[in-house]
Amino acid sequence: MDSYFKHHVFFCCNQRPAPDQSCAALGANELQAYAKQRINALGLNGKGSIRINKAGCLGRCDEGPVLVVYPEGVWYRFVDESDIDEIISEHLQNGRPVERLKL
Repeated sequence: MDSYFKHHVFFCCNQRPAPDQSCAALGANELQAYAKQRINALGLNGKGSIRINKAGCLGRCDEGPVLVVYPEGVWYRFVDESDIDEIISEHLQNGRPVERLKL
């Protein structure tokens, strides 16, 4: 059976109370929205292509902010829009995981 999406990307958007670190406190919500906007602008969204989703806790907030790309199961740490652009360009469009951002 083929996957509905070529890539399914989950951003941890968990919010923990201070002083615990959480992906949401490190900008994950804003960067998830940016990624979704970029994928839409590039015409890469929808069936057979790419889906960008928010997720609750993915269990790795101490390494965050984090996202995971399926079906490969590749985990990334990111800090800004340029990291998201690189993940989109290299991994999602060209099939080359971004080694410098991998967890």
